[in-house]
Amino acid sequence: MNSSFWTVVGFTVKNKFRGKAFLITTLIIALIISIGINLPYIISQFTSGDDEAKSIGYIAHQQQDTDEGAFGEARIASMLSSYYEAQETPDLKLVPIADTGSAEGNEEALKQAIEAEAVKGYIQFTPGTVLPFPDVVYKSEKLMDTNVTRSLETALQAVKTEAVLQNSGISQEQRTLLLSEVNVSTVQITTSEGAGSVGQGKSASEQAMDMGLVYVILILLFMAIMITGQLIASEITAEKSSRVMEILITSVSPLKSMFGKIFGMFLVGLTQVLVYVGIIVLNMALPHNAEPLSDLNIRLADINPVLLVYALVFYLAGYFLFATLFAAVGSIVSRTEDLGQAVLPITMISLAGFYICMFGGLSNPDSMLMKVASLIPLFSPYAMTVRLGLSDPAMWEVWTSIILLLIAIYVAGWISARIYRAGVLMYGKRPSLKELRKAMKAYKV
Repeated sequence: MNSSFWTVVGFTVKNKFRGKAFLITTLIIALIISIGINLPYIISQFTSGDDEAKSIGYIAHQQQDTDEGAFGEARIASMLSSYYEAQETPDLKLVPIADTGSAEGNEEALKQAIEAEAVKGYIQFTPGTVLPFPDVVYKSEKLMDTNVTRSLETALQAVKTEAVLQNSGISQEQRTLLLSEVNVSTVQITTSEGAGSVGQGKSASEQAMDMGLVYVILILLFMAIMITGQLIASEITAEKSSRVMEILITSVSPLKSMFGKIFGMFLVGLTQVLVYVGIIVLNMALPHNAEPLSDLNIRLADINPVLLVYALVFYLAGYFLFATLFAAVGSIVSRTEDLGQAVLPITMISLAGFYICMFGGLSNPDSMLMKVASLIPLFSPYAMTVRLGLSDPAMWEVWTSIILLLIAIYVAGWISARIYRAGVLMYGKRPSLKELRKAMKAYKV
């Protein structure tokens, strides 16, 4: 490539960086990213009072536990209250309400406690329908108070277990052994010969980092294809509709013009990605975000460098494959109003690859659908990245996918260059396939 190629690259980059729409869009997206990262902290500042334990009322009966049995209301209520008091940050707090001596009086006393805002709701015990353990009804003015009911279900399950164990006669050591958690760790291994070196012996932390990296690569590739690809097509169409293309085509060959725009837009998109990554890093380094991040035990050292290299290869290959297709489509459209309809097939193909991986591949990376998709060039940048990160495909599959992808880029570039050369000087309605094929034959790439 001589200086004319770099002239087109420089012109494309400068023209885009000077555009107000591009700068405003970049700033808006950066602002949205910042708000999204800090949204939990922002919400917590407005809902700080909601973190306090909710007061839940209950009737404090005067009967003795000996009269009530192992699952008497007074005993269950006392154990339930002790359960929440033992928690470091309890989400509920039980408030005893004096027994009036009648069911109607107790119901009225509990409702008055809600009206006086002494409690948010109250619980009532009813005889168990199947087990001797009582059923519990939670009543409140709030619709679908699922957080409280889930908390009560967990607490009552623990209380029931404790009540049964207390009357079982087993020793404290046996109770501790029975209630202690069983730790299970996972390690990904490779048993088949000829498999790659990406997924051998991964710990749970390493698998989590690989999952995160796969998510990031999929989203970045999708954004690069959808945003940068649209920019390439719209840039070419705009130059064609304003007749600027007629001037450019006399000083720069169509081939250099097309690939210069593609590479220039790649640099623009790369700059955007670096800006967004910088925004993410700066926001995650803020004090209110640093502590929760450290609790997740995220270590960048756990990222597999082999996976990172493969992901970069498929990212770049996927971008240039779709970029050449967007450039070809943009060259045959004379009006920007028609561009959306023209690029729709390419957009749908990119969406299909993205959705296949996000909604099927992440949960089952070794399915037949993923294996086939990883060998189809239009889908392989998404599919093979998922398989490399979450499973361990054979090396012949990986390199076959790369070779097929490179061949597809060459063929797409060759065809797109001919379409570009023929299409940029065709105005009016979109050329038919016959007209386009005839014009392409007159041009040798």
